[in-house]
Amino acid sequence: MRALSPAEVLFEGEAPPAVLPACDHYAGSEKLMLKSLALQQALGPVFDVTLDCEDGAQVGHEAEHAELVASLLGSEHDRFGRVGVRIHDFQHPHWRDDVRLILRAAKRAPAYITLPKIRNVPDAAEMCAFIEATRRELSIAQPVPVQLLVETHGALARVFDLAALPGVEALSFGLMDFVSAHDGAIPDSAMRSPGQFDHPLVRRAKLEISAACHAHGKVPSHNVSTEVRDMSVVANDASRARNEFGYTRMWSIHPAQIEAIVAAFAPRDAEIATAAEILLAAQSAQWGPTRHHDTLHDRASYRYYWSVLRRARSTGRAVPEEAAPLFAGSAVS
Repeated sequence: MRALSPAEVLFEGEAPPAVLPACDHYAGSEKLMLKSLALQQALGPVFDVTLDCEDGAQVGHEAEHAELVASLLGSEHDRFGRVGVRIHDFQHPHWRDDVRLILRAAKRAPAYITLPKIRNVPDAAEMCAFIEATRRELSIAQPVPVQLLVETHGALARVFDLAALPGVEALSFGLMDFVSAHDGAIPDSAMRSPGQFDHPLVRRAKLEISAACHAHGKVPSHNVSTEVRDMSVVANDASRARNEFGYTRMWSIHPAQIEAIVAAFAPRDAEIATAAEILLAAQSAQWGPTRHHDTLHDRASYRYYWSVLRRARSTGRAVPEEAAPLFAGSAVS
């Protein structure tokens, strides 16, 4: 009998939850875009680069900026196909032009399109539908995944409905805009650590977003750390986001933050080794219950340990050679 892979048996015919690179690095100017893409080529596809049209474009020069972004997608600078774009928000008159210009001119479609300042479900659904219609019109073979930025009261109130939208692969938390939306009721200390993890309203927002994503198999992406000098602060922010709030991805706004974030989200060597041992034993047992070091395991724990190996791959960590066949037939590379 052929050995079945975890992806074939652990999710009852459904697609496994999405796994994306642990870091999403933002760049708005041409200089920073090129620097970020060069760093991605050096480190590998362990982080994504988001080319920013929203904050990167000068007023009145939105079209030129979108064309610049399009010129980099699929170019020699885009080696791994892990480059996304953030377009303007629904209220901005140029968001549709962003989509048209970028999808028409790029040699390769972006890995994802991020939609900022989502205020309600109908706006998000309309933007998703327009992106899908445009890619069909332009005969782009595969759908372009969408990531939504939750930073308004309206988005948070309907966050589970947003996570359920077809085509959406991730929700990101916009901490600073969310705090500002409270008109001074939340102190500015909640825009940075440790306040961002301690203020009850901010904690609630983080937890709601994370829970909504996990309920619908989407990726929760944590807000930036404003610290750009002391990388131990960034690493601690990433660790708390991962271990206390269930986030599996985090934004970066400075190149020095990238490696700290990726390392914080990566499983430890001992976790990887244990996961490989348990899953190989499970595969040998045709995915029936097994025993590992006097602890019983079944498909519930197998799903957890499969997520450990998938996260290891996505963060560039080595997986034991004997566990490589577990990925046969899986979309995870």
